[in-house]
Amino acid sequence: MKKALVCGAGGFIGSHLVTYLKNKGYWVRGVDLKYPEFSKTKADEFLILDLRGRKNCRKALSVNGGFDEVYQLAADMGGMGFIHSAECDIMHNSALININMAYIAIKEFKVPRLFFSSSVCIYRDMKKGEKEITEEAAIPANPDNEYGWEKLYAERTYQAFARKYGTKVRIARFQNCYGPEGTWKGGREKAPAALSRKIAEVQGDSGEIDVWGDGKARRVFVYINDLVEGIYLVMHSDVESAVNIGPTEDTSINDFASLIAKIAKKKIKIKHIDGPVGVESRNFSNKKITSLGWKPKYSLEEGMKETYLWVEQQVKRRGKSI
Repeated sequence: MKKALVCGAGGFIGSHLVTYLKNKGYWVRGVDLKYPEFSKTKADEFLILDLRGRKNCRKALSVNGGFDEVYQLAADMGGMGFIHSAECDIMHNSALININMAYIAIKEFKVPRLFFSSSVCIYRDMKKGEKEITEEAAIPANPDNEYGWEKLYAERTYQAFARKYGTKVRIARFQNCYGPEGTWKGGREKAPAALSRKIAEVQGDSGEIDVWGDGKARRVFVYINDLVEGIYLVMHSDVESAVNIGPTEDTSINDFASLIAKIAKKKIKIKHIDGPVGVESRNFSNKKITSLGWKPKYSLEEGMKETYLWVEQQVKRRGKSI
């Protein structure tokens, strides 16, 4: 039985990855500052550890016989509102985690394989319809926010340690991920959950919601089940450079809100207000991930049906508890 360590296992993507690996027959240890918020972890063992400290990294990695695979998803992150308001915390906390994990996991423990979760936030702002760029075109770099800069530096850190010490490091840049059991309130939620919550909170079958900016910014979204499958494929591939995970079809935030309203069977009017929007658009290749046999199984509408119904359930439960 292979042993895997999932760092960030209390988060949205990490908790789903734990379940995926368990279904593959792995023995899994999860590590995070917190347990998963919405369901009991499927991990064989779960440790509450702050990976900003080297001693805690060593404790996370210490297991009889060593780990076959390490998945490093731990980070200080959230939606666009959080990214713009907490950039210093993001740079400090995530950089410490990644510097420590690179040093301890690769140099000291010499793990055979390590996966690092990067982000499409490492790419520059693009205009709608601009020519598609590849993963290599991220350099020269000009990320829109500090979250992207930290991710780009972490990529280089892991790749440098891989060259020096021989660990097979694999890196994936995630598109905007969504699905059930993600953060849906409190300031760290991303657009799919935030819009779902706002629409679910509309009383009756019609109402108005706020949307930051003019709603014309375009985004690509990937459903959680498709993303974790992509993570597994990248981890076990021979691709040493970063790989984008996600489809190529994008949508405007206005159209995205309209799709959720359709799923909710509500007539929604959008009120555009000031707020952090992020980039206008990004258009990059997914040829590397599709060359590994990856193909999204969920359309945006199918995935958002699952997501909206789950968020709606949370909103109703909260209403009953007040």
